[in-house]
Amino acid sequence: MSLIAGSYEKFIWGFKLKPLKHEPSSQNLTLTPLFSYQSHLAHITSAAASGPAAASGSADDTIHLYDLPSSSSLGSLHQHTSSVTAVTFFTPPSLSFPRNLISASADGSVCIFDTDPFVHLKTVLVHKKAVNDLSVHPSGKLALTVGRDECLAMLNLVRGRRSFYCRLGKEASLVKFDLGGERFFMVTEEKVGVHEAEDAKLVTEFECQKRVLSAAPGENGLLFTGGEDRNITAWDVNSGKVAYCIDDAHSARVKGIVVLMRNDNTVDDPYLLASASSDGVIRVWDLRMSMKEKPNPLAEANTKSRLTCLAGSSLNLKRSQMGASSLKEAPDAAEGE
Repeated sequence: MSLIAGSYEKFIWGFKLKPLKHEPSSQNLTLTPLFSYQSHLAHITSAAASGPAAASGSADDTIHLYDLPSSSSLGSLHQHTSSVTAVTFFTPPSLSFPRNLISASADGSVCIFDTDPFVHLKTVLVHKKAVNDLSVHPSGKLALTVGRDECLAMLNLVRGRRSFYCRLGKEASLVKFDLGGERFFMVTEEKVGVHEAEDAKLVTEFECQKRVLSAAPGENGLLFTGGEDRNITAWDVNSGKVAYCIDDAHSARVKGIVVLMRNDNTVDDPYLLASASSDGVIRVWDLRMSMKEKPNPLAEANTKSRLTCLAGSSLNLKRSQMGASSLKEAPDAAEGE
């Protein structure tokens, strides 16, 4: 399991989650630094990771690329003309490296890239104002976006065009598909709506204590949220009730959550969740221990910076080396169109 985190100080941080060397069979883990780069000229707004590849977007209008197995920087993409607000990878289930990179920006546009070797395919104007977040369906055929224009849009990734656009009447900050792609979640301030993916019908809605800043879907119908309440809350999306909560998970706002379960398909591995806070701390939790009154994190790292986002890859890096060769050409491709 690898984690990358971006910060206001323009640094990107990479970590590898490993068992302690003197206790390889135990559940004691450590976050070992992979790299740290001052890769951008402005604060980092978003991050993504899949297999051997990672990416970060910034207010400097660029996307920076990284190769996790070699802990190296691969260069940058310059297709956006305003702040990059979201980046995400699409990885087919049959592959251990991503097929596409999709990014959004403050001018309302979405860029689609082929990751072999990071060639710009198309830019689509989706919103009238900045895109706040985007989520790719597990099929890779479509994506949902929400923007500052108080609208929800659907993007056809096969044809490279907007296929649906509707006014919400309020600004949504986050949108996430569930793991199966049958439902999606929209976050507006402290409220989270659960919608059917087929017709966007509202199934249920629940309200957090304070503003939600990060969310990630989990298995068994759970959605994990974090934000200004400093907690990590697991919601049962069917009932809209709290399944369990890690109170005071951090000393400041929770800015990123990554759920990684059954890591590398080994049954004995813990069900892992990683969280990052604006206090600079990244923590890894065992979800099975969350029923306790005050669970302790399995691992922790302090970047001593103001973290803004978190992304993770659960694929084994050695197994993913097969995709690394295609990443090496990225700097040339970034000179682009």
